Amino acid sequence: MCEPMGIYRFEDRVPHTGEGTFVFDTAAVVGDVSLGCDVYVGPGAVVRGDYGTIIVGDRTSIEENVVIHARPGERTIIGNDVTLGHGCVIHNCTIEDLAVIGMGSVVSDYAVVGKWGVVAEGAVVRAKSVVEPGTVVAGVPARPVKKVDDEFMSTWTGFKAIYPDLARRYPGSLERIDRH
Repeated sequence: MCEPMGIYRFEDRVPHTGEGTFVFDTAAVVGDVSLGCDVYVGPGAVVRGDYGTIIVGDRTSIEENVVIHARPGERTIIGNDVTLGHGCVIHNCTIEDLAVIGMGSVVSDYAVVGKWGVVAEGAVVRAKSVVEPGTVVAGVPARPVKKVDDEFMSTWTGFKAIYPDLARRYPGSLERIDRH
């Protein structure tokens, strides 16, 4: 059996999770957070709606050590079928459906990543920037490098099914083993 999930009320702010969503006990989902159905929140991830609001759509993967936050009284909105790669930082911005945010990247205040937008590993999408739908950006600051093609979408559609599947499998199969 798995451990209790890392979900926390903060004052009058209570997280809501959809059916089939799994949050590791070492993650922290705090306050005004809404996670859709079949969302995966990996170990060490922090989704903090303490004074802002976080809305995450269905089948989104929030991989290990991702940080999501919003400014006071504002929102971070993440769509359906989004991949947030290991260790990325998402702050007070909008990530539209099917986007891929690479490992160790940053998407900053008021930025928008369009549908099927891709932020390469380690890239920094600066405040108020726009990643056009179907565009790959890379670098610091992030700049367009190419368009997303059919092969990429086909491959990533398969990858995107992995984490919702894990979210469904973990509750019945994950077991903490304490070694003495």
